[in-house]
Amino acid sequence: MATQESAAANGRTAQVKIHLSSRNEDIQLPQDTGAILVSTEFKRYQLSTLVNRLLDTDQPIPLEFLVNGQFLRTSLDDFLTQNGISAESTLNVEYVKALVPPLHVASYEHDDWVSSVDVLSASSNAAKWAGSAYDTSSQPRILSGSFDSILRVWDTSANIVATGSAHTAPIKAAKFISPTQVVSSGADRTLRLWNFTDSTQPGEQGSLTPTLELYGHKASVDALAVHAPSSRILSASADHTIGLWSTKKSENPVAPENLLPSASNKRRKLSTNSKPSPQRGPLSLLARHTAQVSDVTFDAKDHTVAYSTSWDHSLKTWDLTTSACVDSRSTPQALFSVCHLPDTSLIACGTSAKHITLIDPRASAQTISAMTLRGHTNAVVSLARDPNSSYQFVSGSHDGTCRIWDLRSARSEASERVGESVYVINRESGKGGVAGDGVKVFGVQWDAEVGVVSGGEDKQVQINKGQQ
Repeated sequence: MATQESAAANGRTAQVKIHLSSRNEDIQLPQDTGAILVSTEFKRYQLSTLVNRLLDTDQPIPLEFLVNGQFLRTSLDDFLTQNGISAESTLNVEYVKALVPPLHVASYEHDDWVSSVDVLSASSNAAKWAGSAYDTSSQPRILSGSFDSILRVWDTSANIVATGSAHTAPIKAAKFISPTQVVSSGADRTLRLWNFTDSTQPGEQGSLTPTLELYGHKASVDALAVHAPSSRILSASADHTIGLWSTKKSENPVAPENLLPSASNKRRKLSTNSKPSPQRGPLSLLARHTAQVSDVTFDAKDHTVAYSTSWDHSLKTWDLTTSACVDSRSTPQALFSVCHLPDTSLIACGTSAKHITLIDPRASAQTISAMTLRGHTNAVVSLARDPNSSYQFVSGSHDGTCRIWDLRSARSEASERVGESVYVINRESGKGGVAGDGVKVFGVQWDAEVGVVSGGEDKQVQINKGQQ
């Protein structure tokens, strides 16, 4: 086969040999297709046209192409040059169905800013942890925490299924622990556990009943992580500490007396249930950060390990069995959010510097940042994994957008790998207005059934979903 140089000298278009394959059974080429000679000027569209012709499809299928595990965003010629690959090589090219832009499905109105969102569905962790105790035919439920101090559970038709009011200040985080249990935290420095009883008939109201108050933090509790199988909750606080708690009242120690509210505190809101909730303290407070702890998460494969980010510019790894910090990685920027990507052994961290940095926490890692993802124009404050992909996740930012990222959509720049977002999700409430004005995103979640759910400064929970 002629090289690029000799082909150019002869006035012909340079060519390269490619071998096509797919992981999707429904778009497999015949086994005898073999290697194909194509022009190095080919880009994604030309390759998609070629594969559709070989597949003999009735309707063209939009396709993306991976070369050496990296999305093709340029011509094959530019890809070969950028990656130092000879045109004499045979490229193994994998094709996959192109990602479909997530479309706006619905928005749910609140009375105040929406700080946090979570989803209960058959594919969510809370349902999976519950096993047979969760009825897979149940309709999904959406949980939202608001600055009006009210916890709400919604159905997918924008109806409120249940509400709870026990916090005395804005709610900053809320999570489903199980199909019947919820945890929330707020600026009142507490965590609250709730029993959730779903409605059994359309139009009926369910209930959120407070069952336990957890005291230990001395400042706002801004983020939560849960792991129901081990009955553990993690909390991130502005008091520079991480709280480790049990979902079981009997396992938590007595609450610190100096942190309990006075019995005469008239600001304290009582639930409709006149019986006061029990009060307990933390199993442990993890104190190694030197500034506000912004986010915390369990290791997706080992619940005895956790990761935390802080305004002190550090990502810390914790051994929860001993409550010890076993690793710390420092970055040039304050870190506002964290997400573990277990299949890639990377930690995604949203920064104050408008980008996402991917950190390899393993001791063998040669550099702090394995990749930098650029595109946001303000702080990145929330991250969530794609439940259907090892490579994708979504981010929420104070720039008023959520962005979907794929780690395979990257390029090399100087000494670092740089990625760009695959799709941008704008706030519906901000269309036609000033970019980012009044539409800061505070929380985002990605569910396989419901889609991308986000909440923010526009007082709305917004749902976007890719079309099948």
